[in-house]
Amino acid sequence: MTCSLHVAWDERLTGYDFGPGHPMAPVRLKLTMELARAFGFGQLDGVRFEVPVPATDAELELVHSQAYIGLVRLAGLPDLVARVSPGKQATTERVLLAHGLGIEDNPIFPGMHDAAAMVTGATLSAARAVWTGQAQHGVNIAGGLHHAMASNASGFCVYNDPAVAITWLLTQGAERIAYLDIDAHHGDGVEAAFWDDPRVLTIGLHESPDTLFPGTGRPGDIGGPGAEGCAVNVALPMFTDDQAWLRAFHAVVPPLLQRFRPQILVSQHGCDSHRSDPLANLNLTIDGQRAAHAAIHSLAHEYAGGRWLLTGGGGYEHVHVVPRTWNHLLFEAAGQPLSPLTAVPGSWRDLAVRVTGQAAPETMTDGGSTESAAFDDGYNPSDAVDQAVLATRKAVFPLHGLMP
Repeated sequence: MTCSLHVAWDERLTGYDFGPGHPMAPVRLKLTMELARAFGFGQLDGVRFEVPVPATDAELELVHSQAYIGLVRLAGLPDLVARVSPGKQATTERVLLAHGLGIEDNPIFPGMHDAAAMVTGATLSAARAVWTGQAQHGVNIAGGLHHAMASNASGFCVYNDPAVAITWLLTQGAERIAYLDIDAHHGDGVEAAFWDDPRVLTIGLHESPDTLFPGTGRPGDIGGPGAEGCAVNVALPMFTDDQAWLRAFHAVVPPLLQRFRPQILVSQHGCDSHRSDPLANLNLTIDGQRAAHAAIHSLAHEYAGGRWLLTGGGGYEHVHVVPRTWNHLLFEAAGQPLSPLTAVPGSWRDLAVRVTGQAAPETMTDGGSTESAAFDDGYNPSDAVDQAVLATRKAVFPLHGLMP
């Protein structure tokens, strides 16, 4: 099945760069798109690239406060210290830090506002293409910055592009939107943006807040008054592997989407759930992640009329993980999935070595197994993953008329 796919991409998206040594290195995007080129992604039927434009202040203000946007713009000015009078430098620094700007996770860099607005603009470009019917699916691989809050940066995220895109879709008349987040870290910023909004169902499968930033996303976090059950959190234990993760996914996500019937499915595909990721503690392989991408694609067609807006997200193993899993995602979204046994082109492997000094993978598989037993057929009360799933189902399934 070939699908029409709108790809929002421009090299300027790699300008979202916190500097040397930061985990959110733009090389991960460069290597992803270079691998896609090596595979001939741009020549696939139905794939259309568009150069996005930065989000306007009015678009950013759909989620973020005007004052915060002003602070981001100020923080990114070249020679900021020289521009602030000596008597106000300490105060300016305190204000920026209070809004998450200039801390270790979110260092200030020149042009920060423009770079972050570009990421949000790309997600908006993909959202427009899907909502207006220009394409079935839309992707911004640089997006998925799901931690940013209305008035502060958090967890490498300055502006919350998924939340801005979802809010824009609501202004266009969307009445039911599902947001599915498979990043190892809880998508707290997106959840917070729609905590009280029954029009948006947010579902996250992430590592337990007991062991990972941002320390939120428990099964009992189900949404605010009037939106109970519209926030869904599956908090998975450390070292959850492919089979267990997929078991949890299929036990929670399809039944909820079947009941909610979203008009569009928005998904965030952070790949820091991989066993090699340096910042998280889950144990998935490329193969498990590929199976997740395929399952989400299928659900978009089954329950959202094929309307699918997808983004990247976290992922901090820059050579072996991010480029491969996001290429599986891109080709899956185009309806022409790559075989896991596909050989990685030698030209790309040479590039990866030149750019990073690391040996590059030879195939598009880790050799992982993606078969998982059905939850209802083999519930094991002593298994920590099954316990996490059951806690989520007990918390939200009855609110959707489903048996836990």
